[in-house]
Amino acid sequence: MNLTGWIERDGVRLSPADAERMLEDEPEALARCGGEFLLTYGDCTARDALGIMPGPVPPGTVCCDGREVARITPDPAPCTLEEAIVTAVSLRSDEGAVAFSGGVDSALVAHLARLPCVVVGLRGSHDVRRAAAAARMMELDLDIVTPTEEEVAEALARVVRVIPDPTNPLEASIATTLSFVAAWAEEHGHTRILAGQGADELFGGYARYLTSPDLAAELERDFADLGRQRTRDQAVAALHGAYFSMPYLDVRVVRAARAIPAEEKVRGGVRKHPLRKIAELHIPAEIARSEKKAMQYGSGIWRTMRRLARDNGYKKSVQGYLTDISRAEHDY
Repeated sequence: MNLTGWIERDGVRLSPADAERMLEDEPEALARCGGEFLLTYGDCTARDALGIMPGPVPPGTVCCDGREVARITPDPAPCTLEEAIVTAVSLRSDEGAVAFSGGVDSALVAHLARLPCVVVGLRGSHDVRRAAAAARMMELDLDIVTPTEEEVAEALARVVRVIPDPTNPLEASIATTLSFVAAWAEEHGHTRILAGQGADELFGGYARYLTSPDLAAELERDFADLGRQRTRDQAVAALHGAYFSMPYLDVRVVRAARAIPAEEKVRGGVRKHPLRKIAELHIPAEIARSEKKAMQYGSGIWRTMRRLARDNGYKKSVQGYLTDISRAEHDY
């Protein structure tokens, strides 16, 4: 048996030896297992319910000899949203690091996990200033990665080889930012990186939600798009032998969050209202209530990409610059 990631049943973490014994004694119990895993045993492969861990079979399936033989549908005991988040972080906190920006999503995870934290941003960028201030306030162990323009260009060339949409400027800028997080993790001996992905889609975090004509439908569409985002992020992490672990996409958190009406998630001009109320119970209210920029903007990576495009003769088209890089890298 080979286990990549981690596995749990009914809120109890299973060691590889525990999982092997379970498969020998009660293989059908795998259908109730949660976690973030790719599990191979004999001629069978199993992948976690949401497909957090990349693999050759569809999310939430057990396939043997190329045929689906079972579905993985964990059904943990009902709990409150706060209990769900606390449990989700606890299950992931035995090792690893936290991708930290100082915003409410990562700050709550970092406080609960008490793991080393890392922020990526050009010198003097919004995210570096914000994360450093939040880490001091919360007494967190924070490393700051400040890439140079040359390092951004090198990272960009690497990520366009592996992400699904390499010529999309937004996708490339997010992937490049995350690549520095994953590189830091590799350098410091971590394979698991706890991150805040999914919080915006579950709780209504994007600015456009404030004026959405049909918030419930828009949240649903964005949640459905998370699979594409996970493919991008995990491809980047894999370049450095790591993976992104996502507490907000734990089955408990997803179930509790999706039970909250859309109008409760964005109300009174406040985005992610339910998450902020819970965060205030654990972290300073100043951090729980404050807004932040998207990582590609707050880190300064997007601005650097635009400058690189101009310097390489693409005065108005970052996409044109990415297209040429992608062609060169794939030809290579």
